Amino acid sequence: MISPAAALLCTLASASQAQELQTEPIAFEVEDLTLSGQLSLPASGDARALVILVHGYGRTNVIQDNWYYDLRTQLASRGIASFTWDKPGCGESDGEFDADQSVQSSAREVVAAAAALREFGVPGSERIGLWGVSRAGWIAPLALDQDPKLAFWISVSGVDDKESFGYLLRSNWRIEGYSEERASELYGQWQRGNEIVAQGGSHASYLEATALLRKDPFYAFVTGRTDPVTETEYAALVKKVAALEQRIDEATGLAIYVEDFPALLSRIRVPVLAIFGEKDSIVDWRATRRLYDSTLGSKREKSLRIATFPNGNHNLHRCETGGYREMLGILDAPRMVDGYFRAILEWLDDQVLATEKK
Repeated sequence: MISPAAALLCTLASASQAQELQTEPIAFEVEDLTLSGQLSLPASGDARALVILVHGYGRTNVIQDNWYYDLRTQLASRGIASFTWDKPGCGESDGEFDADQSVQSSAREVVAAAAALREFGVPGSERIGLWGVSRAGWIAPLALDQDPKLAFWISVSGVDDKESFGYLLRSNWRIEGYSEERASELYGQWQRGNEIVAQGGSHASYLEATALLRKDPFYAFVTGRTDPVTETEYAALVKKVAALEQRIDEATGLAIYVEDFPALLSRIRVPVLAIFGEKDSIVDWRATRRLYDSTLGSKREKSLRIATFPNGNHNLHRCETGGYREMLGILDAPRMVDGYFRAILEWLDDQVLATEKK
């Protein structure tokens, strides 16, 4: 039972939070779909800039679950508005959800959202930038390349030029205590399975090549299935992979989501803040950092700033191992690593707000 004093404190805290930002629904059109979004403004209703929040992988439920509340509140404290929306088929957005929606399609959503916000004349829309996590590391550069008015980019747990599921498997097998020999054997089966699917090989050859992998407890946990892939399911998988826009890198067997990705990054001329958790077991943050350093960080403008957090996982939550199981286990009560919001706000003060036109 909550005491009257505690209840009063809760009421005051809620009132304080409510005063920190005001929200309103905004829908916009893209590719014959109406997508449902939420604009968050400082309590004053004015804004010095606006950040579009770009999702990572998976379904969304922005308004109902009050997504990114802490981030939106922190931005509002600096006089910065924010906007995000539900993917097609999620929340109140039209269409059907597609877990394999191309990053090119997602980038078109970002560009359409920015155009709509400018057209509507929402506060802060004269200076729009992007914040994006994980998969958004492909989406944001595509959008920046298409919309020269976008003014800055905050990349959280960004990706390199290839898919990261292989890194997820290898890093988590180590965390789970597998020997290097065992992890390499399983990884080899995963690669071979991908090759067979991409080449349209037979169901029987796929089952034979992945026999140990499909029995592996962690692989079953992360994929959500322990039963064998049926012939019908396999045929559908081959057809689906063949229809995807991604090309497979012959050397690694990994999908390439954006062709000439280093060249794309090299064309970016806006200030960039890249944030990584050093215990990220989902994407290879070291590889991404090297890529950013050689592209974004090679310019005379020196517009790249990198911040890493030793105890941060893929979501920049405080963690012990950074493993996939642990990451899912702390989602009910996550805590951001110390300094995460400060790094964002100080960078915005320095790189965005300090350059406001007088």
